[in-house]
Amino acid sequence: MMRSQEDVQKMTQNESQTLAGLMGVCVGDALGVPVEFISRGTRTKSPVTDMIGYGSYNQPPGTWSDDSSLTFCLAESLCGGFSLDAIAKSFCRWYQDDYWTPHGVLFDIGGTTCDALENLIAGVSPLMSGGAEEINNGNGSLMRILPVAYYHKSLTFRDLIERVHQVSAITHRHLRCQMACGIYVSMAVYLLEGNSPETSYLQGIEAVKDIYNQLPYTSEVHRFSRVFSGSIHQLPVNDIESGGYVIHSLEAAIWCLLNSTSYSEAVLKAVNLGGDTDTTAAITGGLAGIYYGVANIPIKWINLIARKDDIIDLATRLERAIYS
Repeated sequence: MMRSQEDVQKMTQNESQTLAGLMGVCVGDALGVPVEFISRGTRTKSPVTDMIGYGSYNQPPGTWSDDSSLTFCLAESLCGGFSLDAIAKSFCRWYQDDYWTPHGVLFDIGGTTCDALENLIAGVSPLMSGGAEEINNGNGSLMRILPVAYYHKSLTFRDLIERVHQVSAITHRHLRCQMACGIYVSMAVYLLEGNSPETSYLQGIEAVKDIYNQLPYTSEVHRFSRVFSGSIHQLPVNDIESGGYVIHSLEAAIWCLLNSTSYSEAVLKAVNLGGDTDTTAAITGGLAGIYYGVANIPIKWINLIARKDDIIDLATRLERAIYS
C-alpha cells in the first residue's frame, strides 16, 4: 500500500537512527546511479544538484543499485539474528532471484562480489568465499557494511569489529577491505552515540588503532596513513580519489562528510567527485543520514525512492530485532 504525502512527512520526523542510516545509504546511492562512471571534470562543469534519472543505466529517478540492495539484504538477515550463513544466502538470493532489487531486476554487480557469490553457490564457506588478492580491494563490502554498526549497544567493541570483518569477508576477504569496513563502522558507532562528524572521525580511528596495530593487520596499517592522520578532511579536493578502490572510497566519504553542513551537501559532494558516484554517495550517505537524521534528508528525494515503504518497514523490523 502506497503511503500518502502526509505519511511520508510523518516518517521524516521519526528519530530512528536505523531508518536514517538505511535511507541515507539509499538516497545517496540513487543520486549517483544516473551519473556513474562520468568524470569529475564533467561533474565540475555540470554538477548534480537534484535527483535525476536514466543516464548510465537508463533507470528512472529514485532507482538504487547493488550498494543498497546488499545493504538491505544484510539488514534483512540481521532481523533474524547474526548468522553468516543467512547473510550469505540473502546475498545469493539477490544475485539469483533479484531479491531486494528496486524494480525486480539486478542491473549492477561488481566483479569481486560476483566471484564470491559464485563461490557461495558452489558450497564455499562464507568465511572463505570472498576474494583475498590485491585485485579484490574494491569497495563492495564497504558499501553495504553499515547495518552491522547497529549492534554497538549489545556487543563489545572488539566483538563488533570482528563481526564487521566476517561480514566483509563474505565477498571481500582481503585485510584492507576488512579494515576499511572496521574504520567506517567505528565512525558510525560514535555518530550513533551522538557525536559530531569530526569527533566521530577522530574517536573512531583512535578506537580501532588498538586492533589494527596488532597482527595480522600491521602489514596494512600504512595503507591508511591519510585516514589515521586525523586530518583527511583538510586535503584539497584534487587529492581525493573517487574510483572503486576501497581506501579511496573510505577517504572520499570521510572527506565529504566533514566538509559539509547538511545531508544533501555531503551526498552531492560525493556524487560530484565523479567516478564511482553511487557507491561514494552511498557510503557517505550512511554516515550523513545517521548524523543529520531522516528529517534532514530532502522529502522530495525520499518520495522518489523505489520501494520506500519496504525500506521503512525494514528499518522498523531491524530496530526491533536489535534493540528490543
